Amino acid sequence: MRYTPPISYDADHKIWSGDHVKNYFDPHLSIGQIIFEEMRRHPQLIAQISATENTILTRRELHANSMRVASYMRSLGLLQSDVVGIIGRNTTHMLAVAYACFFNGIAFHSLNITYDQKTIEKIYNITKPKVIFCDGDEFEKVRAATSELDVKIVTMRNHPLDSIRIDEVLATPIEENFQPARLEQGNDQNLAILCSSGTTGTPKAVTITNSRQILASNLHLTTADVQYSHNTLDWITGLLTTITSGVFSTTRIIADNPFDPAFALRVIKEYKVTWVIQPPSAMALMINSPGFECSDLSSIQCYHFGGSRASIEVQQSIRNKLSTDCLHYGYGFTELGAFASTNMHFDVKPGSVGRPVDGLRLKIVNGKGESLGPEELGEVCIQNNQFWAGYYGNEGETRLIRDSERWYHSGDLGYMDQDGFLYIVDRKKEMLKYQNIMYYPNDIESVISEMPEVLEVCVFGISSDIYGDEAAAAVVKKLGSNLEAQDVIDYVSSRTDSKYKQLNGGAIIVEDLKQGANGKTNRMANKAYFLEARDRS
Repeated sequence: MRYTPPISYDADHKIWSGDHVKNYFDPHLSIGQIIFEEMRRHPQLIAQISATENTILTRRELHANSMRVASYMRSLGLLQSDVVGIIGRNTTHMLAVAYACFFNGIAFHSLNITYDQKTIEKIYNITKPKVIFCDGDEFEKVRAATSELDVKIVTMRNHPLDSIRIDEVLATPIEENFQPARLEQGNDQNLAILCSSGTTGTPKAVTITNSRQILASNLHLTTADVQYSHNTLDWITGLLTTITSGVFSTTRIIADNPFDPAFALRVIKEYKVTWVIQPPSAMALMINSPGFECSDLSSIQCYHFGGSRASIEVQQSIRNKLSTDCLHYGYGFTELGAFASTNMHFDVKPGSVGRPVDGLRLKIVNGKGESLGPEELGEVCIQNNQFWAGYYGNEGETRLIRDSERWYHSGDLGYMDQDGFLYIVDRKKEMLKYQNIMYYPNDIESVISEMPEVLEVCVFGISSDIYGDEAAAAVVKKLGSNLEAQDVIDYVSSRTDSKYKQLNGGAIIVEDLKQGANGKTNRMANKAYFLEARDRS
């Protein structure tokens, strides 16, 4: 029988609540203190295997490396109020950098490697890191972006001659009687700083506290588990994997190459991976990979995915390859610092992102801020009863997303069904208007996703002086399919008699959808590509 997260519903206030949080560790210990002690408990276990750099580290070796990096930071005189920068791939010693920050009670601010110099400059001028760990590939860009800051730059691979190499840092003697720092602000203190998606401008610096909430969906992990996530430390899922592999003493598989579906399938099979977390875009790429039909995913016991919508077809294709029914559709956002809900009931609740996890409260509100009941569409709001420092250096934006009663306003439109399962419909700000009639891209995406030859779809509005927003679509077809753009347009036309829910702007077939740095489908980028392709033709 499948586990169903217990929830309660307050009909008077129209609020759904998850179960109480279970404390498996002393609630006063920081994430760094927990990982420090757990690494000492299992010194002989393999902590990490790099599938690209061909390195293996035991927990004793990783523990020692983490203490060396932490001792290096202490030798620089870094304080708990300081920030460490990270812009790098999942290389052999990146985990030691993250754990060193945890041990010292210093938050790291991780940026995506694809950010340009101007964006890096804007973001790091907010947090002003004292030392930055990056790959040599990005060294010149990072150095130019931080030229006005007093910062040391350490390279993790492909070292330029004038950089500080990670090997030099690892030569630092471990401080005598090394102990992880006690947090000056307790577990309200920042653990890490990530970036918002940045789809509407410069990404914001999102603080993440030392809360236990990030562990809530993974308390089942043990030393027998093998974890694999291709996501780097600038993703909340990359941070989640880094923390859980340390806390639960699992083996983690890493790789420093760009995501490649054939490579991912090989890693899962070769290392008998038991735990995976991916965005739907990675799932779609794997399904469209020539080797997917003969792939082996039988070792997987927990397959998390989320971050954007995954079609039922993609979910079912992955599920058919699993030896156990372990596909978990999760919903959350970076500001929350963890999953908000998870769905383990594909057959009963297809398309739902599940019930609220332990420790969370959820409500749906209308435009007036009034709470709505089951089956009523509105904005999803979540309360986790955790301290949040907000967007670093940006109180104005912080107040916009979290109100005075500590409810996060997600910007996502959704509804709760009668059984307490959440369904996400679309983003509030992505509403389109055709001849003054409001509609959402997902209204049409859902129809197109029904087509058996469609793997992924992104719908967006094309501006018309006469009609307003005309819907258009970028579609990824299944491998070997003969699907054409007109087939998609005709199918949508056959499924609705509403003029505004037609693909009045047209459609194109693409090899893959444009993604943002955080792996989510980027409507603006797909729209720009569509317009460019249309102009070329």
